[in-house]
Amino acid sequence: MANDAEIKNKAKDEGGFLETVKVVLQALLIALVIRTLLFQPFNIPSGSLIPTLLIGDYLFVSKYTYGYSKHSVPFSPPLFNGRVWAAEPKRGDIAVFKLPSDSSTDYIKRVIGLPGDRIQMIDGVLHINNQPVKRERIGDFVTTDPWGRTTPAIQYRETLPNGVSHQIIEREGDTGTFDNTSVFQVPAGHFFMMGDNRDNSLDSRDRSVGFVPFENFVGRAEIIFFSIDEGASAWRLWEWPWTVRWNRMFTTIK
Repeated sequence: MANDAEIKNKAKDEGGFLETVKVVLQALLIALVIRTLLFQPFNIPSGSLIPTLLIGDYLFVSKYTYGYSKHSVPFSPPLFNGRVWAAEPKRGDIAVFKLPSDSSTDYIKRVIGLPGDRIQMIDGVLHINNQPVKRERIGDFVTTDPWGRTTPAIQYRETLPNGVSHQIIEREGDTGTFDNTSVFQVPAGHFFMMGDNRDNSLDSRDRSVGFVPFENFVGRAEIIFFSIDEGASAWRLWEWPWTVRWNRMFTTIK
């Protein structure tokens, strides 16, 4: 038969365990709220936004910038349609969105076309509403070709009609697959997205992506909080001194 001391110790152990569970659940709830309403971390697995974003960049995306849709919640449950507290993306924003064809895959591209715009590529030059977008040749950017070999890529500074200026690269010059297109008329409630690595970006120029509904936007890319060389492992802390890109840490995304 258990004595009073044994009963007290057992009750104390159970109380300590329940308190630990309570703290863990509270922490998970706080993390879920932050992830859903404020900021969500993402990492960059592809080179479609080189030179702005590199493979191995880790960034925070603001969830509140465009308001909230079902895609603001993990796993996109069908809680409601449309957006609440909505604010439309601006031309030049780098945004995360759900791929329209499956509504589960996350893509990240730059907002190029707004509802009603006419978008076309002519000899590598972006045209918006029949007007060529200004681009200025700057020094080449060193990247890799389709076979993984280091190679220089032609680089431009492109300035959109609203004054947003950013760098783009043309790895294949002005003769790439999507450097000459037909006119894309952006439907109401949709946006036209493109990567800054113009010859290596699957974006709205391709039917598999197409126009992106406003509802599919997850948030706007804000800041790089960590960056590591392509192919390196973030978990190998002892390699950080030479694999972490220290100069990219805590830089804002434009």
